[in-house]
Amino acid sequence: MSDHEDVEYTDSFIGALEMVWGDGFLSPGGKEEIALFLEGVDISGKEVLDVGCGVGGCDVVLARDYGAAHVHGIDVEGPVLERCVARAEREGLSDRLSYRKVDPGPFPLPDESFDVVFSKDAMIHIEDKHSLFAEVFRVLRPGGLFVASDWMRRDEGPPGPEAQRWLDVVGLTFGMHSPPFYLDALEKAGFVDCSTADRNEFVTRALRADHALMTGEGREELIRRTGEEAQHYIDVWHAGMRAAEVGELRPGHLRAFKP
Repeated sequence: MSDHEDVEYTDSFIGALEMVWGDGFLSPGGKEEIALFLEGVDISGKEVLDVGCGVGGCDVVLARDYGAAHVHGIDVEGPVLERCVARAEREGLSDRLSYRKVDPGPFPLPDESFDVVFSKDAMIHIEDKHSLFAEVFRVLRPGGLFVASDWMRRDEGPPGPEAQRWLDVVGLTFGMHSPPFYLDALEKAGFVDCSTADRNEFVTRALRADHALMTGEGREELIRRTGEEAQHYIDVWHAGMRAAEVGELRPGHLRAFKP
């Protein structure tokens, strides 16, 4: 697998992410964070859609540890999906995990085809949350659950200097919004019992620990994985840490139900 100019999640970026967040995970917390936002939820025997599945670590957890009957992952980047397929084969889960490359926009999936829609920190890449949640609502069966986490911002005003620094350094396509904006989009899509949970304190601690690892005992491993880009990733984590410390970067959990 090789890097490609129109792929944001390059091999080196994935290498940096997995070094600090664990094999198969492209955002903080790994299995423990999934356990938090699935607390009290039973997905055993359910058909699950993973929006923005990344490299597939979450899907293995959903099938193996939580008993999902089948997890179908969608993503806009082909190389990460190749990693998903390989991971499913290694884990002996190819019969319960499937993947599809999609274009931005409406999901190429039938109405009312999933019991649960899941997403871990991937919706930040989708600007139009109202259209996104309307699609999530459409593909859920009545009584279905939408459960997710995402990177959010403090409010809908212009980013402050620390947040803007992070946005400039990270260099990814982001469509960031605040928790109230997410709730509005969920409710307008038709969801009920919508809720958010703030995870700023957690992510601040996580990014501090990551940055200490990257600049300390993990520096040589980071260089091995990312080569000349190592300093760039250290800068990305430092900028994210500062944006979290001042309260502008506010990751959170989401939960909503389709009547």
